[in-house]
Amino acid sequence: QVQLVESGGGLVEAGGSLRLSCAASGRTFSAYTMGWFRQAPGKEREFVAAITWSGGSTLYEDSVKGRFTCSRDAAKNTVYLQMNSLKPEDTAVYFCAAVRRLAILTLPHEYDYWGQGTQVTVSS
Repeated sequence: QVQLVESGGGLVEAGGSLRLSCAASGRTFSAYTMGWFRQAPGKEREFVAAITWSGGSTLYEDSVKGRFTCSRDAAKNTVYLQMNSLKPEDTAVYFCAAVRRLAILTLPHEYDYWGQGTQVTVSS
């Protein structure tokens, strides 16, 4: 059974940085794509970034390009989301997700496994 556990969220001032981690277990993830999504209060869950586990191909939502970087450490079975130059509008619960496909997918329903989420709050 796939388990995803996010960590690294918190409260940060605008302009600051956070690094989210997603520890994955229960499978060999070489054939998986890992995604990061976020959900702000009253809003739908939205795509942030994704990375293919094997080749490391990445895709970012336009508003985070140049500020966020997605990476993976195969030895640790962990995916990271480095978030720099944070803005108040980045405030949300951030979720890690996984799907057994080697394709960059951007819609929540395309992912099969989800973590519990971690809160990121950016103060102005």
